[in-house]
Amino acid sequence: MKKNVFISTMGCSKNLVDSEMMLSILKKHDILKTDTIENADIAIVNTCGFIESAKEESVNEILSIAEYKKTGNLKYLIVTGCLSQRYYEQLKEDLPEVDAFLGTTSFELIYQTIDALENGKPQSVIYDTSYKIQMNSERELLTESYTAFIKIAEGCDNFCTYCIIPKLRGSYRSREIEDVIKEASSLAAQGVKEIILIAQDTTKYGLDIYGKKELPRLLKELNKIEELKWIRFLYSYPEDIDEQLVIAVKESDKVCNYFDMPIQHISDNILKRMNRKTDKNHIQFTIDLIRKYIPDATLRTTLITGFPGETENDFIQLLDFVKSAKFDRLGVFAYSKEEDTPAALMEDQIDENIKNDRKDQIMQAQQQISLEKNHEIIGKVIEVIIEESEEQGIYTGRSSRDVPEIDAVIYIHTKSSHKAGDFVKVKIKDAMEYDLIGDEIIEYS
Repeated sequence: MKKNVFISTMGCSKNLVDSEMMLSILKKHDILKTDTIENADIAIVNTCGFIESAKEESVNEILSIAEYKKTGNLKYLIVTGCLSQRYYEQLKEDLPEVDAFLGTTSFELIYQTIDALENGKPQSVIYDTSYKIQMNSERELLTESYTAFIKIAEGCDNFCTYCIIPKLRGSYRSREIEDVIKEASSLAAQGVKEIILIAQDTTKYGLDIYGKKELPRLLKELNKIEELKWIRFLYSYPEDIDEQLVIAVKESDKVCNYFDMPIQHISDNILKRMNRKTDKNHIQFTIDLIRKYIPDATLRTTLITGFPGETENDFIQLLDFVKSAKFDRLGVFAYSKEEDTPAALMEDQIDENIKNDRKDQIMQAQQQISLEKNHEIIGKVIEVIIEESEEQGIYTGRSSRDVPEIDAVIYIHTKSSHKAGDFVKVKIKDAMEYDLIGDEIIEYS
């Protein structure tokens, strides 16, 4: 008998890929995805446990969905992901509404878990984080049909003092290049036009299995897949962005000139306390290297304000650097004190109001930078992928400078009809702080 499963994915795109793998496994057993919890026989909450707000959001989602066991068709509620991995024993006691838990390396057992519940033998499985997941599974995409994420590695060896990821996801474990190419080729054959490579640190890809960083080689191999239009990679650490990688991006026509480089801070004092493997001079060197080879490259970064011990001078250094570096895209987080991390035990914790005030100052500066950069694009013609129809004659889309769900959108005025995934040429006519407005250019042959 067919059953319906509803899945709620919290947190990052790496979790999204895990959810897609679970849905694919269940589909083979006639357990099919439903987009409405009211129709679900089974619900899965794939949780995030990265920072306090994410943990709270995950728990609230679990409790909200659990209500449907009382009022709807819902029979089983399964919790997977980072929160299960980190707090299994506590959650088992605090959330009796949950029927089973699976960790970050045991989600592949989702069907066996449901089967055990059906047979009255509930089981939870939390493997050690060193367990190697078989990542070449088929996937049931949760993204739009033209875009897909590909996880090229699991885990992290960086051990930043503010981050819990190594304890949730284990050590860095790359996939074989052949597996990634096979998955990308399969997705392309299904109509995917844009693939986004993800890992906790994509620039270290291959180091553990090949003895050297192989992201440049992977990009060149992916560039050969004819059906693909755009290829991009996220989470590239500045200490591992080298000339070889930048040249690979420059010479691969399908690889977007987009570097997502989370620097977190620029003060050498704070970078050292964070256990980052770089310093101010090298970060500036990396930015200069990218812009030397690819002058029009899009640079995105993320920052943390209010890290323990951040002085006013440290913050002014960061603010001044943001103003001088002029990143195209930038996000800021106020430091979140996470248990079981070295930073949580540091002295000189910063007041919440100061953290958030510093965050706001950074974002105000970036807003002006973004507006100025957007005004430079007015009058230019850029290629855009259509995403949604807003109203008659107006669509929204993205350029190669924008990652879905993260960056800006482009409002496109046109007399033509389009479907999501179409590529069009757009002449930019106006700019806002983050978004752009333009007209479709119709090319007649």
